[in-house]
Amino acid sequence: MTLDQVRAVGIDALSRSLGPVGMIRFLQQTEMGWGDYTSDRETWLGDPDLRELFNSIKASESEDIGTDGV
Repeated sequence: MTLDQVRAVGIDALSRSLGPVGMIRFLQQTEMGWGDYTSDRETWLGDPDLRELFNSIKASESEDIGTDGV
């Protein structure tokens, strides 16, 4: 069997044995995920200093309030 087939048979067995909710709860506990979160976070966020963060938050608040001050 291919890895995809093994996974499909395993998910079917889990679903029959645990029910759909139990299967999902089991998979949530065992999924390892993928990628490198630390490296990805650096790409997404960069390395802003405190002033940049402050200015970004203030700009966001201004956009949320709108031009009418409400």
